Amino acid sequence: MKSIDIFPWNDNFNTGVPQIDEQHRRLVELLNTLASHVAYQSNLPAINNIIDQLADYAVYHFETEESIWHQYFPEDMLETQHKKVHNSFIETVVRLKSEQASKSPLKLVEEILAFLTRWLAAHILESDRHLAAIVLAMQSGMPLEQAKIQANKTMNGANRLLIDIILSIYECLSTNTLHLMRQLNQNQQDQLFLLKLSQAVEQSPSSIIITNLYAEIEFVNQAFEKVTGYSRSELLGQNPRILQSGKTSKQTYLELWDTLLRGEIWKGELINKRKNGSEYIEWALISPVIQPDGSITHYLAIKEDITERKHIESRLIESESHLRAIIENEPECIKILDAEGLLVEMNPAGLAMIQADDFAQVSGAVVLDLVAPEHRQAFADMHQQVLAGTSVLLEYEIIGLKGARRWLETHAVPMKDAKGNVCQLAIDRDVSQRKENENLLRIAATAFESQEGMMVTDGKTTILRVNKAFTKITGYTAEEVIGKTPKLLKSGRHPPVFYAELWDRINRTGEWDGEIWNRRKSGDDYPQHMMIKAVKDLDLKVTHYVCTLTDDTLRKAAADKIERLAIYDPLTGLPNRQLLHDRLKPALANSSRSGLHGALLFIDLDNFKALNDTLGHDMGDLLLQQVAERLVTCVREIDTVARLGGDEFVVMLEDLNADILVAIKQAELIGQKVIGVINQPFQLMAHNYISTPSIGIALFKGQHESADQLLKHADIAMYQAKTSGRNTLCFFDPQMQEMVSAKVSMQTDLRQALDQQQFELYYQIQVDAADRTLGAEALIRWFHPVRGLVSPGEFIPLAEEIGIVQGIGHWVLEKACGQIQAWQQNPLACDLTLSVNVSPKQFFQTDFVNQVQSLIHSYAINPHLLKLELTESILIKNVEDTIATMNQLGAMGVQFSLDDFGTGYSSLQYLKKLPLNQLKIDQSFVRDLATDSGDQAIVRTIIAMAKSLGLNVIAEGVETFEQRQFLLGSDCTHFQGYLFSKPLPINQFEDLLKAMAG
Repeated sequence: MKSIDIFPWNDNFNTGVPQIDEQHRRLVELLNTLASHVAYQSNLPAINNIIDQLADYAVYHFETEESIWHQYFPEDMLETQHKKVHNSFIETVVRLKSEQASKSPLKLVEEILAFLTRWLAAHILESDRHLAAIVLAMQSGMPLEQAKIQANKTMNGANRLLIDIILSIYECLSTNTLHLMRQLNQNQQDQLFLLKLSQAVEQSPSSIIITNLYAEIEFVNQAFEKVTGYSRSELLGQNPRILQSGKTSKQTYLELWDTLLRGEIWKGELINKRKNGSEYIEWALISPVIQPDGSITHYLAIKEDITERKHIESRLIESESHLRAIIENEPECIKILDAEGLLVEMNPAGLAMIQADDFAQVSGAVVLDLVAPEHRQAFADMHQQVLAGTSVLLEYEIIGLKGARRWLETHAVPMKDAKGNVCQLAIDRDVSQRKENENLLRIAATAFESQEGMMVTDGKTTILRVNKAFTKITGYTAEEVIGKTPKLLKSGRHPPVFYAELWDRINRTGEWDGEIWNRRKSGDDYPQHMMIKAVKDLDLKVTHYVCTLTDDTLRKAAADKIERLAIYDPLTGLPNRQLLHDRLKPALANSSRSGLHGALLFIDLDNFKALNDTLGHDMGDLLLQQVAERLVTCVREIDTVARLGGDEFVVMLEDLNADILVAIKQAELIGQKVIGVINQPFQLMAHNYISTPSIGIALFKGQHESADQLLKHADIAMYQAKTSGRNTLCFFDPQMQEMVSAKVSMQTDLRQALDQQQFELYYQIQVDAADRTLGAEALIRWFHPVRGLVSPGEFIPLAEEIGIVQGIGHWVLEKACGQIQAWQQNPLACDLTLSVNVSPKQFFQTDFVNQVQSLIHSYAINPHLLKLELTESILIKNVEDTIATMNQLGAMGVQFSLDDFGTGYSSLQYLKKLPLNQLKIDQSFVRDLATDSGDQAIVRTIIAMAKSLGLNVIAEGVETFEQRQFLLGSDCTHFQGYLFSKPLPINQFEDLLKAMAG
C-alpha cells in the first residue's frame, strides 16, 4: 500500500529533545498510516486498529513528556497548562468516537484524521518546542525564570511568524490531502462500480453489442460470441449485417432505424444466422446512447436467443391444433356444460347425436331439455354430483332436435374453466345398438328354450349354456355339462378324421350341418342331426359356437333300413357290389396319401352250382350265409368283406405294408386263412358239406388303376387259381416274382450307387414373366452301369423303403451348396436361387438343422440362395416340429417352397403358420390347363391363396405357350418346365445361362 503523507515531517518540528522528537515522528508515522488506510478504503476493523494504536501511543507520549517537564519545572504553571492540553486532546478523541452511531464510519474517521493532523502540528510547534527550549536552556545551566524569558523570545518575532506560516501550510495541506483522499476514494468506488458493471455486462446471459454511429461493432460480450459463433476479434469493426439471414423482412429493418433515429428504443424479433450458417431467432432491444447534450454517440443492443422458445411455442400450437383435431374427429361426443347446465362446447360427433346442424344452433342451450322426460331427474342429479366433485357414469335416452331418440352412456367428470369455475366435462357414447342387442338377447333367451336341443360354447368350446330340450335329449342337466366340452357326448363311432373335417368346415365356412353319433348319459348311442354355427366379433375372431341338435333315432333307423337294402346283400348282410365300389375309391385315395398297399381277394366257391343242383337253392343260400360269417372272422374291422352275387365274395384289405414284398406276404396269409376256414365242414341242416375256394389277389397302391380294373385283375387271378387246381390262391401278375427279384437286385445296386458316384445332379431353369432367369431346381439322376438312366420315380421310393434316402438327400444338399459356392463367383449365376427337394425322412432327422447349417458354413454360401422344397406329406404329422425346424432354418436365411401343392392332404389350418416363401403348382394341374376348366379353377385358387398369404407362386411342368399365358393372366409370373428347358447337366445349364444373357 502506498503511503499518504497527510503530515509530512520536517526539521521545523524537531524540539531538540531526542526522546520527544522520536515519539513525535512515531505519532506522525501512525497518523500517515491511518491516512493511507482511509485513502485506500481498508476495512473498518483495520482502520479502528490504527486509531487505537495512535490513541494508545499518544497517551504513552503524553506520559513521557509530562515526566520530562515535571523533572525541570515541577508544579509550574507551564506543566499544569501542558497537562490540560493533553487532557483536552483525549476528551476530543473520545467525543469524536462516541459519534459513531450518528455518522458514517468513513466520515468519522476523516474528522478524527483532520483533528489529529491540526492538533499535532499546532501542539508540537507552539507547546512542545516552547517547553523543550526551556529544558535545553536549563540543561546549559540557566535558571528557570531566565530560561523562560529566553524561550519566550525565541518563540516570538520571526519564529512566531514561521510557526503561523507552517501551521497555515499544514492546515491547507491537511485539507487538500483529505480532499484528495476523498477523490481517490470516489475514484476507487467509481472504478469498482465500472468493474462490476463491466463484469455484469461481460457475464450477462443476454447478448450485448455496442456499435458506433456508423454501425461498426465496438463491443460484444461473451454471450454474444456464444450465440453467434463469432469471436470478439472477428466481430470488432464489423457491421451487424454479417449476422443477417435474409429471413427478416426489409420493413422490419426500416422500422428499426426509423425508431432509433428518433432517439427511441426499438423492440422486436430478428431471424439471424450464426457463423456456421445455422439460423436462430432473437428478441432484440436496441437503444440509442444519448449524451447529456442530446447527441447520439452509440447504439446499445440487448438480445435474447428465443429459438428454442419459438420452437416450443410452435410445438404447443401444433399440439393444441392436434388436440383440437382429435376432439373434432373423435367419434364419441365430447361436451362441456357450465354450472347452470348450459352447453358451452360440443364436438361434431355430439352435434350429430343431437341432430344439430352446427354449434351455433345449440350454444348456450339447456342440455336437460334434450334428455327424455323419464331420465331428466337422473341427469339433473348426475350434474349436481359432478359439480360437487364426483365422477359419474350414467345411461339415459335423449331426443334429438329432429325427434330421433337414442341411448347414451355418459362418463361425466368435474373440471374448472379459465376463471376457476367448476363445470362438467362429459364423454357420451351412443349405446343404442347395444340396448337393441340386449332386447334381442332377451328375445333370444325366450327362443332358446325351444323344442330343439341347444348348446352354446365359448371360442374354446367350453359349454356355457344348454336348454331344457338338450337335457331331455342327452340326459345331462345344465349343471353337469357347463364348464365342460362337447367331447363328453362322443360315442367313439367316428374316426379322428371325421372331427378334423368337421372343424375344417367350421373354420372355413363358419358352420357345419350334418349327422353324428353321440352318447347319452345312460350310455346309449344315438344318431343326431346337428347344426353348428360360429359366432364372430367385428375382427372376425370366433367368440362362441351355437349348436342345435335333434334326436334322429327314429328317422335314422328308417333311413338305415332303406340304405341297407340298397347297399347290403339281403341274404348275408354283407356289403354288396355298390358299397364295395364306394369303399374301394377312398381306399385307393388313402393308399395314395399314406404310401401303404392294399389288396383285393376275389373268392369263388368251387362247385357251388353242383350244391344247388343236388341239395337245392335253400341249402346253397345257407352255405353262402355261413361262408359270409367265416370270412368276417378272417379280417380286421377296417377291412371289407362283400358279396358280389352268386358264390362270389370279395375281401378288401387296407393299410398293408409299404414294402411290396411284405404286403404280398400279408395278403397271402389272409388268403390262406380264408382257405383254411372255408375248408372246415359246413353243417347244412342235416347235411355235412365240404367246400373249397379259389382266390385271386390283386395288390394296389395309389390311384393308378380304377376300382373296376382292380376287380377285373382279381377276377382274372381267381380264374388262374381255378386253372391251377382250385382250393388255392394266385396273384394277378404272373411276372410278379420276377418283379420282386428285380426289386431286390435294384436295392443292392442302389446301396452301391452312392459310393460308386453313379448319381449326378441336373438343373432345370426357373424364369419370370420376362424370361429372366430366377434360379433352378436341382434334380438327381441315377446312371446305372447296366440299366442306364433310372427314373427318380422308381429309385427314390425304393431308397425310402430301405432307409438310405437320408444319405442320398445329404449328398444332393451338399452338391447343391457346392454349386451355389461356384455360382457366387460367376456374374451370370451369382444371384440364382437353387431349389433342393427334401424328403420327409430327411427333414425329420433330429440333426437336420445342424446338417444344413454346417454345409452353409463349410461352403461359405449366402443362405438366401438355398431353397428347400418340401412335400405336402410333411403337413400330415409332426406339424409343430415342422414349424420349429422351418423357423430355425428360416432364421439362417434359408427359403422354403411347398412342392406339388394341391395334390396331397394339405392342412390349411397349419399352412398359414408355416414360414413358407413359395407355393409350387403341381404339373398335374398344369398339364391340361389350356382345356380343363377344373384345373383352371384349382390353379386360380392356389394363386389367390398364395397371394393372400404373402407367398410367391411358381408353376412346374409348363410345356406350352398356352399354359404360360393362362398362368400369366392368373397372376403367376414364375415358371419351370420344358417350354424353357428340360433338366440339364451343369455344363449345358451354364451354356444356357450364357445364351439367355445374350
